Amino acid sequence: MSKNRKGGGFLLGAALGAIAGAVAGILTAPKSGEQTRKDIERKGKKALKEAKAKGKQLERQGRQAAKNISREGKRVAASTRRTAKAVSRSAKSTANAAKRSAKRNASQAKRTAMKKANQVKRTTNRNIRKAKNSAARSLEKGAKRLRK
Repeated sequence: MSKNRKGGGFLLGAALGAIAGAVAGILTAPKSGEQTRKDIERKGKKALKEAKAKGKQLERQGRQAAKNISREGKRVAASTRRTAKAVSRSAKSTANAAKRSAKRNASQAKRTAMKKANQVKRTTNRNIRKAKNSAARSLEKGAKRLRK
């Protein structure tokens, strides 16, 4: 036997043996040829009927499986839509809260800046008055010295 066939000779022999056995069985059967043909026809019709019934059963099962898959797909899609809407609402809520917080912080920063600006303004005005008063005193002292 060739290595390329890989057991093909055995299968061929088994198939030929089965065919030979079937022919020998028909030829040596105690029934007449006509009766044997009727038996074969009856068994063939029975096998066909069973195959059709099995086919219909498989078709029903396939249709039911398809319905189940479709129903589950719709359920998952609806669940995903609900989750997406909830995430969207949450994101909007978070964004709005951040916006409110930013406005509060900006307003607070503005008030703080205005307070600091007013403090600087008061301090600057105070320093200017002190400088004017000091200059005026220095001028008076200089003028007194000149008069003496």
